[in-house]
Amino acid sequence: MDASKPDGTRALEERAGDHQEVQRFWLTVTAGPDAGATYTSESERTVVGTHESADFVLHDDTVSRFHCEIDLSSGQPLIRDLESRNGTTVNGVSVLGAQLRDDCLVRLGRSELRFKLRSDPVLLPLYEGSRFGRMVGKSVVMRRAFTMLERAAASDAVVLLEGDTGTGKELAAESIHDESTRRDQPFLVVDCASIPSDLLESELFGHERGAFTGASATREGAFEAATGGTIFLDEIGELPLELQPKLLRALERKQVKRVGSNRYTTVDVRVVAATNRNLRREVNERRFRSDLYYRLAVIEIRLPSLRERFDDLPLLVDQLLASMGAVDHPDLRSPAFLEELGRHAWSGNIRELRNYLERCLVLRSRAPLENEAAEPLLPDAGQPLKTARERWNRALERRYVEEVLRRCGDNVAAAARAAEVDRMYFYRLLWRHGLR
Repeated sequence: MDASKPDGTRALEERAGDHQEVQRFWLTVTAGPDAGATYTSESERTVVGTHESADFVLHDDTVSRFHCEIDLSSGQPLIRDLESRNGTTVNGVSVLGAQLRDDCLVRLGRSELRFKLRSDPVLLPLYEGSRFGRMVGKSVVMRRAFTMLERAAASDAVVLLEGDTGTGKELAAESIHDESTRRDQPFLVVDCASIPSDLLESELFGHERGAFTGASATREGAFEAATGGTIFLDEIGELPLELQPKLLRALERKQVKRVGSNRYTTVDVRVVAATNRNLRREVNERRFRSDLYYRLAVIEIRLPSLRERFDDLPLLVDQLLASMGAVDHPDLRSPAFLEELGRHAWSGNIRELRNYLERCLVLRSRAPLENEAAEPLLPDAGQPLKTARERWNRALERRYVEEVLRRCGDNVAAAARAAEVDRMYFYRLLWRHGLR
C-alpha cells in the first residue's frame, strides 16, 4: 500500500509489529567548505553542526556546534534551528522551525545543503512488550523508547534522558537501574535544580570537616555513596558552570575530590542524567560545556509527552491507581472517563495525570478537569467568596507559570528571574500545579 502523502512525505507507521518505519532522506552539501559531502539518515532525528557528536558534522566556522535538527517522528520532516549564531534558512526564508519539502535547499552559515527524500524507509526496532521496569506503554513512541532503555540497561554507558516535565524521567532512570547488573546496589537521586549552588558540590562529591562554615563532620557525597550502583542527576541543565569541569572529571576518570580535600577518590558508579532543556541549545549559548554534553550524551533517550501517547492512557491509569491502592474504582477506568482524559491537554504530563487521579480519589468523585487546566469564564456566585477567589487565583497562577516558562524555553532559572521571584519559590509553584 502506498503510504505517501501528496508532498512526497511517507507517513511514519508500524511495520509487522516489531519495527517502526520512518522516512529516510539524503543531505548533500552543495556549497561551503564541505561541498560534495553527503549524509543518509538512519533514525528519526538528525542533528547538523560542527560538534563531533552531531549526526552530520560540518567544517564551517559559520555553522554552530549544534546548528539545527531534522525531526521525522511526526511523519513529516521538520527542521528546527537550535538557537544557532547565524540562523537557518529554507529556500531563502529564515526559519526557527519549518516543514521540509523534497529537493529544498537549506542554508547554514556559508554552507548550503540539498534535502532529498528517499523511497526506502529506516526500520527502527520496537520493544516487544508493554512494560519496561516500572514503566508501562504500548504506543509506538513508548515501545521505541523502551528499546533504547533496554539497550542502555545492558551497558554501563552514561545516559541522557530528555523530555518535558512530568514525562517520567526519574522512573526511566530507576527502570534502567532495576534492569541492569547494578540492580542490587544503591540508586541515588541528586536534583541539581533544587539544591543551592554553593551546596551542590558537597552534595555531589562530599566534604571534609571544617571545609566551610557548618561542615562539622566529614561527609561522603552522592558519587561515593552510590559506588557500585547508579546516580541519577536530575535537571542536569541547571548545573552551574563552575561545577561542570568537576563533573566532567568524575565521568571521564571516575574520580571525585571532596570539598576541602587534596585527595581524589576512585568511584565505580553508573550515571544517568536528565533534563527538560535542549542541551544542544545550551551549548550554542555557552551555558553548558560542549565537552560535558559529549560525555553525558553517550546514549540519548527522549521520553514522549503524554499527548504523544494517548493510546497508553488505560495502562497508565491502571498503574497509577494501583500505586495509590485504588483497586475498586471502575468509574475511573471506564471508556467514557478515559475518553474524557484523552481530550485534555496534560501540559504537566504523567505527573499532572497522577495528581488529577489522586484528587478524584480524595473527593470520591470525578473532579472536573477544567479546575486545573482552564481559567473559569465567570466567577461562580454560588460559591463562598474565599472558594471562588482561590479557584481564580489557582487558575491565574498556573497559566502565568506555564506562559513564563514557555517564553523562557523551559529554563527554570530564567523563568524565575523573569517572574522576579526566588528560583526555589518558582519550583514550589511548579510542584504545586503538577508541572514538575
